[in-house]
Amino acid sequence: MLSLSPSVTANTRNLKPISPNDHFLCAASSTTHRRHHIPKPISAVLNSSSFSRPPPPQQQVYQPFRPPPAPLPSQYGTLDLAGRIEVLANRLGLWYEYAPLITSLIREGFSPPTIEETTGISGVEQNRLIVGAQVRESLVSSNADPDVLEAFETGGSELLYEIRLLSASQRVAAARFLVNNRCDGKEAQELARAMKDYPSRRGDKGWERFNYTLPGDCLAFMYYRQSREHQNPSDKRSSALEQALRVAETEEARQAVLEEIKGEKQGEKAEEEEIVTRVPVVRLRIGEVAEASSVVVLPVCKAEEREILEAPFECRSKGEFGVVMAEKGWGRWVVLPGWEPVVGLGDGGVVVSFADARVLPWKANRWYKEEPILVVADRSKREVGADDAFYLVNLEGQGFKVERGLALKEGGVTLTLGNVVLVVRPPKEEYDDQLSDDDWE
Repeated sequence: MLSLSPSVTANTRNLKPISPNDHFLCAASSTTHRRHHIPKPISAVLNSSSFSRPPPPQQQVYQPFRPPPAPLPSQYGTLDLAGRIEVLANRLGLWYEYAPLITSLIREGFSPPTIEETTGISGVEQNRLIVGAQVRESLVSSNADPDVLEAFETGGSELLYEIRLLSASQRVAAARFLVNNRCDGKEAQELARAMKDYPSRRGDKGWERFNYTLPGDCLAFMYYRQSREHQNPSDKRSSALEQALRVAETEEARQAVLEEIKGEKQGEKAEEEEIVTRVPVVRLRIGEVAEASSVVVLPVCKAEEREILEAPFECRSKGEFGVVMAEKGWGRWVVLPGWEPVVGLGDGGVVVSFADARVLPWKANRWYKEEPILVVADRSKREVGADDAFYLVNLEGQGFKVERGLALKEGGVTLTLGNVVLVVRPPKEEYDDQLSDDDWE
């Protein structure tokens, strides 16, 4: 015979409170049954699932963060809620010992803002304390040196927080490096990033010369690589190489950095030479003379030695109106804006006209050969002086040209027609850039 009690019991568990209307309906139903005296069969089915599985709970959209449980130190294990808050508020104990109390409060429903309000520990610091304590625990498990652990006894959670993404062995090496070099939070962040980034840089120049297992070499390679992203020479490049040399641990890595520094110094020397030897090459703009606040008038000669020597040596502006007066008459003159190279000429300035720019010592002839130029020279400086200066000369078999002092010395030439101070190109409707730094030999 089938027992009905389990089914009835199972159904009554989910009954809702009966409202007054329900009482009325039940009474009416009971009256009806008594009036007709017609018994109705009751069907009952056993459902074993109703005993073993409760109804599914309502889905919760927001799930607050619950840190993984961390064992509380023995001295805090018996503290109640108020006691734990007091420990955190007054920093009673070592930081890595009371850090798990923050986790316990969060598990009990406290939010970071609430903890900050009750203890004075900001949300950022809460995170650093929790993560830093976990990193320190991993150092203990990895048998880190006692002196390294001792360095983090009274502080350093911000340093350990930065190396959280490293492996256990990397954390031990990184922590030792941070202690030995007395690094701050930013330097710890750079170290962790360098150690994580190093394997992905395989194939970069110099990669194989740095030791991956040593934090200092990883950091040195990061600075070494960054130095190559800056112009050579430059202050940023020099600073990066100095940092790389300071933190490199192996001799091979130091040698790689030293070679880069040596190349940088050679670049500085080349740049200094370029600055010394560079002669301004400008294109005269249409209307530039009319708009200039000051001008210079110079005699113009053909590329003939006799004419250059006979051109007026002294030419000055005199009087209230700046009337130009020369020591003797001359048929060809040019007016140039008061550019610095020509203003400082004084006596002896002369302009020599050439049909094209092939008389200049180019590395590459970038101008149209038919474009004329004016070469401004100082006849008061005829002797060959600096190796890197440029001079106007008339060489046998080569004609008139502009030549570097070193080349003239090697050819035995000691006296020239003048030191070149400026090269002027004619005006155009659309003018291009001035002489590139790479044009001079």
